[in-house]
Amino acid sequence: MAKALRNLNRAKPQSCGVGLLAVFILVSLSYVTMSRTNKMRISVATSQLPPLLKVNSSVTSDKSDGHDDSSQDGEKAGRIDKSSSVDHVEVPVTYSRGELGGMKPEKKPTCDLSNRKSDVCEADGDVRIIGKDTRLVYVAPPQFGDSGGGESWTIKPYARKWDAGSGARVREVTMKLVNGYGNDTRCSVNHTVPALVFAIGGWTGNFFHDFADVLVPLFQTAYPFGGEVQFLVANMKPEWVEKYQLYFRKLSRYEIIDYDNDDTVRCFKHVTLGLRCSSIEDFQMEPSKSPHGYSMVEFAKFTRSAFSLQRDYSWRSDEQHNKKPRLMIIRRARTRKFMNVEEIVQMAKEVGYDVVVAEADDDISTFSRVVNSCDVLMGVHGAALTNMVFLPTNAIVIQVVPWGNLDWIAGHYFRDPSKQMKVNYLEYSISEEETTLSELYPRDHAVFKDPMSLHHQGWDTFSRIFLLEQNVRLDVNRFRPFLERALDILRQKPKE
Repeated sequence: MAKALRNLNRAKPQSCGVGLLAVFILVSLSYVTMSRTNKMRISVATSQLPPLLKVNSSVTSDKSDGHDDSSQDGEKAGRIDKSSSVDHVEVPVTYSRGELGGMKPEKKPTCDLSNRKSDVCEADGDVRIIGKDTRLVYVAPPQFGDSGGGESWTIKPYARKWDAGSGARVREVTMKLVNGYGNDTRCSVNHTVPALVFAIGGWTGNFFHDFADVLVPLFQTAYPFGGEVQFLVANMKPEWVEKYQLYFRKLSRYEIIDYDNDDTVRCFKHVTLGLRCSSIEDFQMEPSKSPHGYSMVEFAKFTRSAFSLQRDYSWRSDEQHNKKPRLMIIRRARTRKFMNVEEIVQMAKEVGYDVVVAEADDDISTFSRVVNSCDVLMGVHGAALTNMVFLPTNAIVIQVVPWGNLDWIAGHYFRDPSKQMKVNYLEYSISEEETTLSELYPRDHAVFKDPMSLHHQGWDTFSRIFLLEQNVRLDVNRFRPFLERALDILRQKPKE
């Protein structure tokens, strides 16, 4: 912003008439005044941020009925304050975009329903958002006449739209264009920053889906705002927000509003409804389709910054010859467990690793530091491998693929995302001698003779047999070359 203002101040009209020059000066002064006002509001809001919980500081006026809105906001369950960074392309001219610089003109309200993963609506103008009971976003566009009145879009603001039905319980939100407002939609609170409305229902609670359905899309959508964005969250889960508070604090300076239980008419100049996904694949991004060219490398760097993780790059023998590379073996508690962990640990030490055995838990801040201290992460296919996002660049993930022709699921969930993060990837598919399914089914059963026939019977049969009933007894002699290969990779010059 400062650079833009300096450029404005240096501008010299070459051959303008007196009238044109006067207009130019008037516009420039208006722009500077507006920018300074917004900058002041932002700095005041930032300086008042306490460690965790706070009153909404994106508000410029209290309720019109005279009650203090801040006290009511502070009592809303699940609202958490945050402090920092990120995303979106179209931002109204009344808002600064932090380090991104530049302004975008107001645009006609639009909804992109073409993405396979998520629907996203955007609008500038007189935006009035009502949450409790109605879940409506009203928009009176500023410069498009009466042409848009009555048009509306209803979406589920969750980045897995084909799977957000009754089972996932994601509520719909409607954005409706209007030509004007009545007293029933009079502003109670005016906000100085854009609004971002999204849901955290669906399959959140599963560690993989936490990232694939919310955190990665949220990064893509919120990061360009530079922290100056107000989150309104549907399907609020206070404990989930608490778990990922470091992400939210890094993406927005303002407390989260519990959209479903908010009975306030909140007014904004810009709204984004839904989260952007540049890739139709889970836990991935396509920089060429991202408005800002974001990739999973940027997301991983952002994650390390949010969690204050110390290591950006993995172990190298020429720099840390007095240390052994560190291997984490993920211990699973219920299904797809390693049945011979001690034997695996002993073999790994013989190969030359310092070994850590750990089970992922909800203390993500602590566990992320342990993962970041490691150079190799290995585990049987499952959500816990999502922890690869905390690894340093050029570290290694070894996915142990259970029996049953699961190559496709292994690749979709972890092989492809790891490559996008610049994390090296090795894949070990177990033999029928290494699966405990041999203790449940005879060797002439379809489990061994024709696994794909069980795939074709549907998800329930497939998941019950190959994901829930199966554990792994690793053949350490067969697996040993994979750990040796990982060690060789670590000794090589890192990829740039």
